[in-house]
Amino acid sequence: MRHEGKAIVVTGAAGAIGFATCEILYREGAELVLVDVDEAGLRARMDQLAGMRDPARRQTVISMLADVSDEADTKSYVKSAMDTFGRIDGFFNNAGIEGRLAPTHEYDVAEFDKVLSVNLRGMFLGLRYVLPHMVAAGKGAVVLTASIGSERGLAGACAYNAAKHGVVGLTRTAASEVAQKGVRVNCVEPGVIETPLLVGMLEQMFDSVEAGMRKLGEVATLNRVGQPREVGDVVSFLLSDEASYVNGARWEIDGGALATIRNDV
Repeated sequence: MRHEGKAIVVTGAAGAIGFATCEILYREGAELVLVDVDEAGLRARMDQLAGMRDPARRQTVISMLADVSDEADTKSYVKSAMDTFGRIDGFFNNAGIEGRLAPTHEYDVAEFDKVLSVNLRGMFLGLRYVLPHMVAAGKGAVVLTASIGSERGLAGACAYNAAKHGVVGLTRTAASEVAQKGVRVNCVEPGVIETPLLVGMLEQMFDSVEAGMRKLGEVATLNRVGQPREVGDVVSFLLSDEASYVNGARWEIDGGALATIRNDV
């Protein structure tokens, strides 16, 4: 129950990593604001959480339909959290899209702008409107979703990769600004995680999703694809008081992919 009594906002909550994290946070006592642009997905996720409800525990969960790249929508989900709970103790700034794959010199400009708008502008807007409430309260914890692509080149994904590099920069900058005000900001860097986003990329890259899963699983020294809950567990820790001395960090959740050059000879 490490999050009992805490109000936590999760963007991209209808997605695989977002909802896996919501489930973990809910089990650990958090009250939640689920934010996503997918209305049907949000309804389904709210129903799933309702099925987990323990009558002995009173936990409020609300959902907000919002496009994280839109300033008015961002203000709206932050306002709903404050109106409902009077505070925001934790923020998983997670929403993102993969975008289409193409070489940089052939990449569609409109597609580039769309991916940057969600994956980087959306992260900035979340920080811009959540952090003031945390600073005013003198406490809070934020986790952003970056990627192992934040540390390497990723052929065919110039927009996604550029945005995820930017997320690390946002994390470090915000962490350096608000730490002395009692607020911590970190990011996670998931590797190859079994999500619809990954499936969408594999459909563009390989003859079959199954072949892609096997091939990309070999990137990790653990020799497998990761699961959304394995990201959620780390996010929960970083949002908790147990991570009280962790700030401005990037946590790789990649099965060891970035740790070594594979040599299985």
